[in-house]
Parts: sequence; C-alpha cells; structure tokens
Amino acid sequence: MLSINNLTYHVGARALYEHASLLIKAKDKIGLIGLNGTGKTTLLKLIAADLAPDAGSITKSKDCSVGFLNQDLRAYSAGETIRQVAIQAFGEILAVQKDIEQVLRKMETNYIDDLVDELARLQEKFEHLGGYAIQAKTDALLEGVGFQNEDLDKPIQEFSGGWRMRVMLVKLLLERPSLLMLDEPTNHLDITSMQWVEHYLQNYDRAFIVVSHDRRFLDNVTDKIIEVADRQLHAYMGNYTAYQKQKAHQVTLQQNAYRNQQKKVQQIENFIDRFRYKATKARQVQSRIKSLEKMDRTMAVTSDIPTVHFSFHIQKDPGKVVGTISQVSKAFGDLEILKAANARVERGDKIALIGANGRGKSTLLRIMAGWEPTQQGAVSLGYNATLAFYAQHQLEALELSNNILAELQRVGRPRSEAELRKVAGIFLFTKDDVYKKIAVLSGGEKSRVALAKVMLSEANYLLLDEPTNHLDMISIDILAQTLQQYQGTYIIVSHDRHFITRVANKIWYIEDKQIKEYPGTYEEYIYWQAMSTST
Repeated sequence: MLSINNLTYHVGARALYEHASLLIKAKDKIGLIGLNGTGKTTLLKLIAADLAPDAGSITKSKDCSVGFLNQDLRAYSAGETIRQVAIQAFGEILAVQKDIEQVLRKMETNYIDDLVDELARLQEKFEHLGGYAIQAKTDALLEGVGFQNEDLDKPIQEFSGGWRMRVMLVKLLLERPSLLMLDEPTNHLDITSMQWVEHYLQNYDRAFIVVSHDRRFLDNVTDKIIEVADRQLHAYMGNYTAYQKQKAHQVTLQQNAYRNQQKKVQQIENFIDRFRYKATKARQVQSRIKSLEKMDRTMAVTSDIPTVHFSFHIQKDPGKVVGTISQVSKAFGDLEILKAANARVERGDKIALIGANGRGKSTLLRIMAGWEPTQQGAVSLGYNATLAFYAQHQLEALELSNNILAELQRVGRPRSEAELRKVAGIFLFTKDDVYKKIAVLSGGEKSRVALAKVMLSEANYLLLDEPTNHLDMISIDILAQTLQQYQGTYIIVSHDRHFITRVANKIWYIEDKQIKEYPGTYEEYIYWQAMSTST
C-alpha cells in the first residue's frame, strides 16, 4: 500500500534517516517508537508530504489516502461549533447537501420538472452516501472521547487545546483514511477516553501508525512495532511486549557475539605480542594483523534504560497521618466538584488519583497543596509532614537564564556539583548537558528538571499532577524507578496505566462529588471494578 525506499533526510547537518526502508501493508497496525529527537514526527510529516525527502522515495498505491492528526488548530474560526468542525470529515456528503439546499431555494420561485429531477437525483445520492446518519456518527464519536451532548453546539474556541485536539482526532477517525497517522493521540485523553480510542483502533479495518509513549496503549492496539534507531526503521512483529522480548533476545545474541569476538581478538593479539619479533613467525603474525584489520567488529551492547540507584534523602519522618481532607466542598460556578468530601493520607501511601477529565483531579491536588481555596472544609498536614507539589504550569516558574546545575541548586540545602551532577544524570542530563540554559530546553527536558527539583526538596509528601506528560518512555521508566525507591508518601494524577501499575499501592477516584478509595493496586482495582459491573 505504501513503500518507503532508501529514505534519507537531514535536519541541518544531522541525518535523521539514511537509506531507510519500510513497507506498510493495507491493514498494518503500527506503533512507531524511538527516543525523543530520532525523527518519529518527522517520518509522519514525510509520509503526509508535509516534508520532502533529501533522497529516496515514498510511494503509495492509487487508492491510498493518508490522514494525519493535524496539530494546527488555527484554521478553524471562533464561530464553528464542535459538531461543525468534526462533521467536515464528510466532505462529499456535505457538498451534496449544499447542492440540495440550492435546488430547494430555486424551487421556491421556479418549480420546474428539471429541478424536481435534479432534487430526486441529489437526494438519492445523499441517501446512498449515508448522509442521514452523519450527525449520529459524529455525535457518537465526540461523546466517546469525552464530550457531553450539550457541548457539541458550543464554539470550538471555548475549549482548551487538549479538547480541540480531541475534535481533530474525531474528524480524522470519521474520514477513515487508508492510512491513519496519530502522533501522541493519548496525550490529552483520560483513561476512559483512551479505552474508547483503543476499542476504535482495534476494530479499524485499515492501516494506522500511532506514535505513543503509553506502553499499555501500544500493547492493546498494535500488531507491529517500528523502532527508529541509528537512522533506520527496524520492524518487529507483534505488540510492544512482543517487541521487548524480541529486542531482549537480540541483545542477548549481540552480547554473546561480542563476548566471543573479544575472546578471539584477545587470542590473536596475544599471539601477535608473543611472536612479533620472531623471524620464523613473521608470516603468521602479519596474517593475524591483517585478519584483525579486516574483522567486522561487533558493537558492545549498551542499555537504553539506565538503572536508578540513588537514595533520595527525606529531611524528617512524618507521623502516621500525613494529611487530611475534612468536609471539603469546591465548585466553579454551577459546576460542583466536591461536596463535603473527606479523605486521609497515611505514611507510606502511594496513591494514584484517576478518573475522567473534568472530575476535579487536578483541582483536588491544588486544594491539598494550598494553591486553591475551598468554599467549605479544611485541608491539613500531619505531624512533621513536609509537602512538595509538581504541576505542569510550574515549568514556567523555572529561571530561564539559569543552567540546569544552577536551577537544581535553588532547591533546599547547598549541594556540591558532584551531588547535583548525580541527580541530573538520573534525569538524563549528562556531561556538558548540565550547562544548558533552561531557555533552550524542550518541554520534556523542562519537565525532567522540575521533577528533579521536587526530588531534591527532601519533602516527605509529594503531590504530582501528570508528571509523565512530555516524557518519553525512558524518562517515564526512570521516574517510575525513582518513585519506587522514594521512602516518602505521594499522590499522583496520571492517565498512564502502565506507570500507575508500577508506582501505586492505593487508588483514589472522585465519584458523586466524594473522594472514593480502593485499598490496592491498579490491576486489583480494575479487576474489582469489572466484577462490580458484572454483578
């Protein structure tokens, strides 16, 4: 259906792709993965013809249509409603509908047989194309990704970028292209909406490529993984878990090959050193020297994911109760979030606060951090509890003129450069990276700096609002390892189910304006929820 042949593409002097090739078949369900900066989004733009290759070709069959999740929302005027934007996916049907309206206007003043015949033809075409069902289809998908029915007639400009992106996702799904390309579609979705999109893609009868850092999402929707690495496109059959097993097997084979080759190299070098100056062995020595020069060397294996070994110091131990929420009520106008809600956080709790967007998860964290007032009730810290709060808008509070080391030094007690470098290294800033100015960092890099500052605070109680946003898989894995070693208490808002599974021992969710608690892991909560629904 689509073929990439000997693709070469440069950004400045740096080659993102060099003679890379890939064949995409008609029903491939592809997960596109790779480190940040390797060119995943660039590849999608090349396939969509938004960019042109420096060399090589991208060819597709005549009947292959490509749909790419559009990141540019400026094309839509403030007056267009959510439904009007999404329904534009049915371009041909809307054109026929417009023609019908024009014919009807003419018939108001000129009722002739030709117009009657034209109207009948257009109405038959409209029905054949499924025109009478397009609003129902559109509304169903919009509600599937989290919109309420009353939202659909509101202007798109009233909604945040995340919600507008959901509209664009729905529009693309309704277009049903031969090749659907989604760049981080789960970034703005809550768990419920994410599950809906998963179900849709599982039943999508055409090809798609999805870029995502959500491992469970990739596991649930893909049957092929394409890894961007070393300027090439490496294909693995199966979902993300299958890819990990295949990659691990490849690493084992490479490790064994490297070890065996090193033994052989050592033996040859020992022979050369032993007989270098013996005239009777000169020919054999020269032969072995040439064999070393011609040898195709196997590269040593280096792990993509570093293992974190660091003890994050906690300044003082808290009492048994770290925090309490007593009879708290919170509303925004007519929208009531909490009503006389109660909850208690105990020492050692690792809580994941989950649920649909709009239920008040981030609001609850801000209330607990003292950043948001309440209409009623109180939030209090327990004995010796010290709080640190991480939220996305805190990235804006980073001092842009500082380098990374200087920014980390702003937190808590004075530390040596060696200690700060160690912490920076855990969050993937090594060598001269630590001298980068905050102003030049990407969103993901700023997130890592802000998270490092939270861990350096020596607080024994953390509130983390969407800490995995903007992070790639390696950074998410490092954060999970860090939290697993953290000896304090925390509450995390996250939609990344694999991450939650690794770091939470208790689940909170907001239901009926109350804070509900499940005293177990996320997997246990899902099982309990399924059993409760079935009975």
